[in-house]
Amino acid sequence: MAQLKYDKTGRLIFTKEMKNEYTILAPMMAPIHFTLICKVFTHYGYNVELLDTDGPEIAQTGLKYVHNDTCYPALLVIGQLINALESGKYDVNKTALMITQTGGGCRASNYIHLLRKALKKAGLEQVPVISLNLSGLEKNEGFSLTLPMIRRIIAGLVYGDVLMLLSNQTKPYEVQKGESMSLVQKWTDDLSNQFAKGEGFANNEMDKNLDEIAKAFSEIKLNKTNKIKVGIVGEIYVKYARLGNNDLEDFLAQQDCEVCLPGIMGFALFKVDNRLEDIKLYGGNKLKYNVIKILFDYLESMEEKMIKYTAKHGFVPPSSYKHTKSLVKGVIGYGSKMGEGWLLTAEMLELAESGFENIVCAQPFGCLPNHINGKGAIRKIKSINPRANIVVIDYDPGAPRVNQENRIKLMLAVAKEQLESSDNQTVTESTAETKTPAQSHK
Repeated sequence: MAQLKYDKTGRLIFTKEMKNEYTILAPMMAPIHFTLICKVFTHYGYNVELLDTDGPEIAQTGLKYVHNDTCYPALLVIGQLINALESGKYDVNKTALMITQTGGGCRASNYIHLLRKALKKAGLEQVPVISLNLSGLEKNEGFSLTLPMIRRIIAGLVYGDVLMLLSNQTKPYEVQKGESMSLVQKWTDDLSNQFAKGEGFANNEMDKNLDEIAKAFSEIKLNKTNKIKVGIVGEIYVKYARLGNNDLEDFLAQQDCEVCLPGIMGFALFKVDNRLEDIKLYGGNKLKYNVIKILFDYLESMEEKMIKYTAKHGFVPPSSYKHTKSLVKGVIGYGSKMGEGWLLTAEMLELAESGFENIVCAQPFGCLPNHINGKGAIRKIKSINPRANIVVIDYDPGAPRVNQENRIKLMLAVAKEQLESSDNQTVTESTAETKTPAQSHK
């Protein structure tokens, strides 16, 4: 059994011996993306397991070990991790936890400290916590992010975004129900196998995979009808995690909507771009700027692949990061970067511009940046695009699901009226166009 080792601050280190012996538990957020990223860790010898548990006991566990004034995502993530440790399924003396650490002004930088405090309260101090970060905030001798690993993780985000986009554009219209999700599962399994073998991330491999994936989805037989189009934005965890948003995507699907969920690659570009903006706004090391710019350019080249292959096979491609960023110019400053910052406002503008003017803005309790850049920007967004139909839904342990869904239904009722009005206008214009000049005169 690996010996426990601490650094000079008293932090428990994840050692090289632990890498061989320990199971690493990670919280769930975006199932497709995270499944693929876990396979990257598998390739490098880490035994990482994604937690897909849900239910009210997760939030209750979080409330037991974390102050109830903590933001909702932190409460859920910590609750899910400790709930797993207390389930009896894992040997707590051979289990570690992994959590992201952003390094910004958001409380997400401090989740890891809240988690360690919660472990101590739960009598689980022997469980090491690994910080997954690109800022060098914490280091462990048994875990490190290398450039090849980062490259593979980026590939996982690209594939995840593409599979999510293609399934969202086909699932509402498929003639044979379940065909889209079967393809998602098939390609997730296929790509997972490639990742586990160290394949699927080189440029030529990605080109081949993305082309084949988009082609496979384009062959699904569809029955295209007019449906209410709904975009989802918000704090990154409640935006993607069904545990955090009460299965929001499934609920919208049950309401016969087409859903658009902006990809995680946009958020990745945003986080890297913020480092460039900081140097532009406040000054900084030129060499550091050039290194960050290389990463930014690489992410943009990956985004171009997504746009190229989805458009090639007849799908509506994701909006480019540059275009999304341009929409917010003059609306809110690029220095607003806490949480989702200006990107949240920009995504709402981009969704409304692309036909998804009905928007659910998912906001967790305790997330002030999202309330400012989300709820606070609605009036300005509507002045730019009057058709924007936005509802803000707050998520916290005490928010009844039925209340959340009823508020969304009210938004959908307005959306239905707008859709019917648009359909009637189209029919009227079509009828007018088919009349002869003589008929029009009469």
